[in-house]
Amino acid sequence: MTVLQSPKIPVTILTGYLGAGKTTLLNRILTEEHNQKVAIIVNEYGEVGIDNQLVVGADEEILEMNNGCICCTVRGDLIRILRTLVFSMEQGKKTFNRVFIETTGLADPAPVAQTFFMDELLSEKFEVDSIVTVVDSKHIALHLNHHDEAQEQIAFADVIILNKTDLVSKETLSELDRRIRQMNPTAKRFYAENCNIEMEHILGIHTFDVNHKLEVDPHFLDDHHHHDHDDKVSSIAFLEERPLDLEKVNQWMSELVQVKGADLLRYKGILNIQGIHERLVFQGLHMLFAGRVDRKWKENETRKSELVFIGKDLNKEELEQQFKNCIAN
Repeated sequence: MTVLQSPKIPVTILTGYLGAGKTTLLNRILTEEHNQKVAIIVNEYGEVGIDNQLVVGADEEILEMNNGCICCTVRGDLIRILRTLVFSMEQGKKTFNRVFIETTGLADPAPVAQTFFMDELLSEKFEVDSIVTVVDSKHIALHLNHHDEAQEQIAFADVIILNKTDLVSKETLSELDRRIRQMNPTAKRFYAENCNIEMEHILGIHTFDVNHKLEVDPHFLDDHHHHDHDDKVSSIAFLEERPLDLEKVNQWMSELVQVKGADLLRYKGILNIQGIHERLVFQGLHMLFAGRVDRKWKENETRKSELVFIGKDLNKEELEQQFKNCIAN
């Protein structure tokens, strides 16, 4: 007898610096006609929470965590709440089609995403659909210059919504877009006023899957190494058609996360491994990384390895040399 597994519940992690418009976007999502039961987890920094009072939609389940930042002290709370949701569903008390986690504006979203890989039950029941970052087009430049969190939120994003575009000039927006593209060349970018974005751009998009991202973004390997700003976060991309040695790649990545894990915000790629007829897809967050065998290479397809590292204070020459050392003899 074949046992059919229930599909995993998609999770959208909504992040963005203070005042970017996250709650506005959440309200738009909840008032759209999507016929889905949504669970909302709101994280506020401080003892008194008000975000849940600002979120509309009486039919939705709104769960609040306000004992601190979701990426540190309340991570246990996040696991507990998600496990409670699972229990409620298994008991038939509640059903959910989707979960949204709105992080505090001061949060690094990486540990939130990592939660779904490190907890066995959550990994079985949920899957991270995407990390959506809302950007305040008018004030983000100041935040980027002075707050690492603002840079990290952009670096981790799968989708970036440049909000409040009506408050800035076309020239300012163009410069901001260029700067963000340097920091995270693989994220999809959308422009919005009052977060008026089509839901199809942020719901059920599976952009946390690097395989999908690499296939849909033809500009993935654009050169973005020219910086006019002193951004700590940057991106480095590599392309190599010669096959790689899997053992050397494993050794390199293991050593790299030990030495630079804290500075590696996102890293992902598709690898052409010697002796393997399938593509090897991998992606990581800080110290946590995983690879899996993907589809077979097509006959008319150029077999090549494509990698991108997004992180702080990256040494391009050093990483490039380490990467080249992985080329099979």
